[in-house]
Amino acid sequence: MDTMEQLLNVENLKTYFKLMDSTVMAVDGVSFLINRGEALGVAGETGSGKTVTVNSIMRNLPLNAYVTADAITLEGIDLLSLSEKQLHSVWGKKIAMIFQNPTSFINPLFTIEEQMTDVICFHEKVKNKQAVKTAREMLVLVGMPDPDVVLKSYPFQLSAGMIQRIMIALSLSCNPSLLIADEPTTALDVTIQAQILKLLGDIKAHTGGLILITHNLAIIKDICDRVVIMYAGKIVEWGDVHQVMYLPMHPYTKGLLDAIPRLNNQDKRLRYIPGNIPSAIDPPSGCRFSPRCMVAVPICFEQEPPMCEKVPGHFVACYVIRKERGI
Repeated sequence: MDTMEQLLNVENLKTYFKLMDSTVMAVDGVSFLINRGEALGVAGETGSGKTVTVNSIMRNLPLNAYVTADAITLEGIDLLSLSEKQLHSVWGKKIAMIFQNPTSFINPLFTIEEQMTDVICFHEKVKNKQAVKTAREMLVLVGMPDPDVVLKSYPFQLSAGMIQRIMIALSLSCNPSLLIADEPTTALDVTIQAQILKLLGDIKAHTGGLILITHNLAIIKDICDRVVIMYAGKIVEWGDVHQVMYLPMHPYTKGLLDAIPRLNNQDKRLRYIPGNIPSAIDPPSGCRFSPRCMVAVPICFEQEPPMCEKVPGHFVACYVIRKERGI
């Protein structure tokens, strides 16, 4: 893994939101990297900091956000040092994002062709004729039926699944180095979800790297190479996707996996993690998962556990696992 070319490096990322009388610690000391050609899954409950993490990388945050990091680099480019004008040239060209509610990010007043060609012309500096050709090629790539008809259509004439395919095509149209998919199947029915997830797996080869954000670990194993598990703004476990999925170490990861419905479940009861994710304004001391953890010991409530490599390439922040493994 060390010999691979590094694509994205994030070190000690912290993102806080300043409120009138308090501070929301949405992301608190997150570090990870992606090598070229890799797909990274970022999983955790709603409110764990997944979306804020990727928006921090893109610097796409509201004015009350405060972001610090030891490093955020994409292909060696320091994203923290870029001006607003430089950022606009990076968005879409270097980093592209697929959002969970695609209809909110497409203009209902213009045809698909107009919207796609505007983006392609801006980033690729090509004539409109070439941009139309590229737009059509991208629609074909994502398996869009009747691409010529779709290009002339307005968003209201298309289904949510078709709009999501268009957003994926648009994201790929400028050959981005990093593609971020933020809960890309949330607004879709089950059949379309499966099609979009298969599509994401198929198009990995067309990007330098992929980040897939989800609260559902079940959809990660077929697409991603590595996975990061986030809880309350922190990473609690990360590593090779098969190691984490089939040999989970952190109690939170085990809880997420146990909560996946299974057809062979003998007692036919849905399992869940008791309690709620803690407040990002006043998080608990020690391990943030300790109030909900069934195996927590006294030190878990007092000191934050450090991230340790249990086996090569598999990391966890848990005092109980360290004790069991003699780390």
